[in-house]
Amino acid sequence: MAIHSSNNNYFYIMFICSLLFGICSSQLTSNFYDSTCPKALSIIKSAVASAVAKEHRMGASLLRLHFHDCFVNGCDASILLDDTSTFTGEKTAAPNLNSVRGFDVIDNIKSQLESACPGIVSCADILAIAARDSVVSLGGPSWNVGLGRRDSTSASKDAATKDIPSPLLDLSGLITAFSNKGFTTQEMVVLAGAHTTGQARCQIFRGRIYNETNIDTNFATSMKSNCPSSDGDSNLTALDVTTNVLFDNAYFKNLVNNKGLLHSDQQLFISGGSTNSLVTNYSNSYSAFFADFASAMVKMGNLSPLTGTTGQIRANCTKVN
Repeated sequence: MAIHSSNNNYFYIMFICSLLFGICSSQLTSNFYDSTCPKALSIIKSAVASAVAKEHRMGASLLRLHFHDCFVNGCDASILLDDTSTFTGEKTAAPNLNSVRGFDVIDNIKSQLESACPGIVSCADILAIAARDSVVSLGGPSWNVGLGRRDSTSASKDAATKDIPSPLLDLSGLITAFSNKGFTTQEMVVLAGAHTTGQARCQIFRGRIYNETNIDTNFATSMKSNCPSSDGDSNLTALDVTTNVLFDNAYFKNLVNNKGLLHSDQQLFISGGSTNSLVTNYSNSYSAFFADFASAMVKMGNLSPLTGTTGQIRANCTKVN
């Protein structure tokens, strides 16, 4: 009779967990590797610091890797998988092709971790920690990264093409794209602040600097020098031309002055726009931006992680075990 009651309690708890969207089974904890791989965080931090010191742009690249991973079927390191005979991976999807980078840094980190504690630290957790450490290395805020994610055994080029927001989206499209992943408009705006560092290709912003009117004239002219009207598609320009190697709130100040490089960036501050007050607030207070960005990144890292016995811990981040 006691066993029967225990089973009933178990199934009741599992039922409640399912109603809470898997919270009971997918809890991430910041001390997940404390006993199994105590040096994990220090290994990742050191490798990220070295990579960013060698090339400041790498900080933005590692942050973007995490974002592009989480927006496609959750934070499961699917973006790192190479194509196989059974699926086409996400690396060649339009938002990632010739754009997403930093794979070599992640591979280096994984190699070090496999030497220190084989089969313990997931590639998905490496991406999440590396994103945080990259922001910190550029002078930005820190946050507690929940850990315990596992790695997917598949990837989807189609999902990456569909789910990752385009830099050509208007404001309504941006709001919808982020809302589809559970983010509020405020969280969408603050996450866009990641563009306070990093670079974009001429092909992506050519239409804005040559055709749009809500752009500072002198700014547009200066951008054209590195982005001809019919050539130089791969030429790179800083997303934040004022303090590109720092993670600060200059991105929002640029938007207020009509100096957003991407069409999607400037959409956050347009005539009559619903997000104008948010942009103004962050342009006036880097502390508000830092606090809200950190909170939004915690939420980002919690997008549908694989935990428990789902997925696997890949020995090589580029392929399934």
